[in-house]
Amino acid sequence: MIERYEQKDLSLLWSDTAKFGYFLEVELALLKTLEAHKIIPSGVRTDIFAHAVIDPDRIREIEATTQHDVIAFCSSITEKLSADSAKWFHFGCTSSDIIDTALSLQLKASLELILKEYQTSLQLLKDKAVQFKHLLAIGRSHGMYAEPMSFGQKFLSHYCEFYRRFQELQEFVEHELTGKMSGAVGNYTILTPQIEADTLKELGLAVEPVSSQVIPRDRLAKLTSILALFASALERLEIEIRHLHRSDVGELYEGFAAGQKGSSTMPHKKNPIAAENLSGIARLIRSYLTVAHENTLLWHERDISHSSNERLYLPDMLGLSLYALRRLNRQLERLVVNEAVVTQRAREAFQSLSSFYLHKLLPHYQGSREELYAKVQKVSFESKGLKEFTQGMNQIHPLPELLHLEDVFLAHIDDVFVRVEKAYPI
Repeated sequence: MIERYEQKDLSLLWSDTAKFGYFLEVELALLKTLEAHKIIPSGVRTDIFAHAVIDPDRIREIEATTQHDVIAFCSSITEKLSADSAKWFHFGCTSSDIIDTALSLQLKASLELILKEYQTSLQLLKDKAVQFKHLLAIGRSHGMYAEPMSFGQKFLSHYCEFYRRFQELQEFVEHELTGKMSGAVGNYTILTPQIEADTLKELGLAVEPVSSQVIPRDRLAKLTSILALFASALERLEIEIRHLHRSDVGELYEGFAAGQKGSSTMPHKKNPIAAENLSGIARLIRSYLTVAHENTLLWHERDISHSSNERLYLPDMLGLSLYALRRLNRQLERLVVNEAVVTQRAREAFQSLSSFYLHKLLPHYQGSREELYAKVQKVSFESKGLKEFTQGMNQIHPLPELLHLEDVFLAHIDDVFVRVEKAYPI
C-alpha cells in the first residue's frame, strides 16, 4: 500500500513480522494440542515459546537458499532450540496448515478493525437520515425532477444498503473464518481430526470441513464479493453527494477547512474531493473480485497460483476498505446540507405535483385515465409557474388548494423509519 492511503494499524497486521508471528501462534497451538494428546513430551511447547524469536531478516536469508518461506520460518525457529525440542516443531503438518490457518487469523484481526469503523459509518448515516427526515426535497428519476420526498430518506436508503454489507461481514467473521490441520492433501496421515479440532478451538477458528490441502478459495472470493458490494454501496452514496454538490444544484457540499484550496488557478472552487477520491477507491476495491474468483480454480487438491496475488490483493483490499470507511466518516461529519436551497427547489418544482393531481382528479373525471393523463401532461408542459399550473388543473376540475406539500409527500416517512429501525437496528 502506498503511504498516501496506508492505514498503519492494518498494515502492521500484514507485515512480515506479524505474518510470521501468526505462523508461530498456529505452531504453538498445535504443540499444545500434541502435548494434551500425549503425542509429544510435556514441556516442549513451553521451551519453544521461551526461545522462539521472529527474525524476518534471518528468514529471508534462509529462504534465499530453500526457496520456501515456511521451511525458512521453521528453520529460523528451530536453530535456536535444543535438538529435543526442535524435532517436534511443525510436527505432522504441511505448509498450508500453517499458512491458511494463520491467514484466517490475519483476516479476523483486519475485519475487526473494519467492522469497528463500519459501525461509526452506520451511525453517521442514520443520524443524517433522522436529522433531515422532515426536510422536503425534490426527488429525481433519470436525473430529472420526479416528486417531492424526504431528504433524510436519501441517507436512510444508503444506511440500509451499508447495513446489509455490515451484516454480511459480521456473518463472514462468525462462520467463514476456518482453519485446517489435516496434512498433505487433507488426508490426516499424521494428525487426526480431533487434534485438528482441538488446535483450531485454541485459535478460535472453525474447522474447514473438507480442506484438501488448502482452505478452499471460494471463502476468500466471498469476502471479496462482500467488499466489492460495499464498494458499490460506497460509490452510489458518493455519486449522490457529487451530483448534489454541483454548482448548479448546491443542495449540499463537503466541509471546506480553513486554508483548503480547490484549484491551483481558480480561488472560488470548492470541489467534492472526498467523494471523487472514494469513487476511485471503490473502483479499485471492486477490481479485486476477478482475481479472487479466479483463485478458486486451483488444480486437483492444490497449487499455489493463488499465493502470489493474495500477498498483494488481500492487504490492499482490506487496507483500502478501512481507508474508505475512515475517509467516509470524516466526510459525513463535515457534510453541510443547504436546507434553504433544498426546500426552495422542492416548492418551486410545481410540475412534480402532476402525479398527485392526476390521482386527485381521477375520481371526478368522467373520461378514461389515458385522456386525463394527456390533459394533466399538457398543463404540466405548458405552465410557466405554480399559479398557472394550479389554474390549469382547476380547469379540468376544481380542487381544494394544496397548502402543505409535507402533508402529502412526507405523510408516511415516519412509517418508513420505523420499518427500517426494526429491520436494521444499531
